[in-house]
Amino acid sequence: MRLLPLEYAVRNLGRSPTRLALSLCGSMLVVLLVLAAGGFVSGMSGALSAAGGEHNVIVLGAGSEESVERSEIPASVPGVLAASLAGIASQAGVAFVSPEVHVMLPVGLGGAVGLGEEAGGQVPRVAGQATLRGVTPTASLVHERVRLVEGRWPAAGSDQVLAGRALGAVLGVADEAVAVGRRVWIDGRAREIVGRFAAPGTMMESELWMPLEALMEATRRQTISCVVLTLVPYDEATGEGAEIGDVTAFALTRPDLELAVISERAYFAGLSAFYGPIRVVVWVTAGLIALGGVFGGLNTMYAAFASRTRELGTLQALGYRRRAIVLSMVQECTLATAAGALVACGVAVVALDGLAVRFSMGAFGLRMDAGVLALGMAVGLGLGVVGALPPALRSLRPAIPVALKAV
Repeated sequence: MRLLPLEYAVRNLGRSPTRLALSLCGSMLVVLLVLAAGGFVSGMSGALSAAGGEHNVIVLGAGSEESVERSEIPASVPGVLAASLAGIASQAGVAFVSPEVHVMLPVGLGGAVGLGEEAGGQVPRVAGQATLRGVTPTASLVHERVRLVEGRWPAAGSDQVLAGRALGAVLGVADEAVAVGRRVWIDGRAREIVGRFAAPGTMMESELWMPLEALMEATRRQTISCVVLTLVPYDEATGEGAEIGDVTAFALTRPDLELAVISERAYFAGLSAFYGPIRVVVWVTAGLIALGGVFGGLNTMYAAFASRTRELGTLQALGYRRRAIVLSMVQECTLATAAGALVACGVAVVALDGLAVRFSMGAFGLRMDAGVLALGMAVGLGLGVVGALPPALRSLRPAIPVALKAV
């Protein structure tokens, strides 16, 4: 079968600049939407899966395995765990045991510098809800992804806080509003931001960290939410180290404490499964809008190819078979949509990659990785094929004599 040269399809693209512009913009918008949906799903899944340490174990209240915010355990549990369990990682004599309080509270910005007092008519405004985590300095040992990028660690028992790098996105304010030296209001008291931390690819970047005692005082509680500890991997040769089963066995020997044990990765995997329906809705929405774009492209191609009936009849009279003509028309349409997909990928990498998205647990960044970009290009190429085939086949239905007489 003799094929039409590729130059013929390329030349035809320039015959109608308006149609070319419509094809480029349509495919770009559809692919950009698919990329946004893919980046959303990839970013959410990555943030939830990356938050858990490989050897970290969470000890929390029985019955609260699905939400650490609902958990309550005695404040004495961290000390009991450190004294009773062998195989907990340590450094310079400090055990990797982090007692923590997790709670979501309103966070205010602006207002007076004093503690709960108005000054100069300024009243703090509530910027939004944020996840607060009460911690001790050992939290930096347990959560290995956390890195202090500016300032210092809050002093114990003080009204000082550590802000995550994505806190501004959660509160809907600029990063300057939660920079080091600024103040946030929690429970009617001004707390000074003395440092900022990064935890790339995790939800922790959208949190506010403060001394454990200060948050317990602010929430009027005498219990903590959980204990996160890091185990030394068990070595059969030396018999040293521990496994999660050892922690579970300890919890079973202390029914008075009412403890549950779960690996940190399993906990966040459960959260990821919980938010699975949201990801499905995102894909369905993107698919429906993309389908609307396909129908719009079909209308454009029907009108464009219908006006070229005589040209297609001439090509058949010159000896080109219908399959060769259809292939050339598909090439023509695919070139346009592929160009639009390339533009969409460029826009997504520059403007959407890392863009913070707020949701109930905090914030995460859209992630335009290789898989998402490959999906966008595949959608762009698919648009060209699907958008060209039906109009091309319909335009080739008339017999050659009828097509040559077409106006």
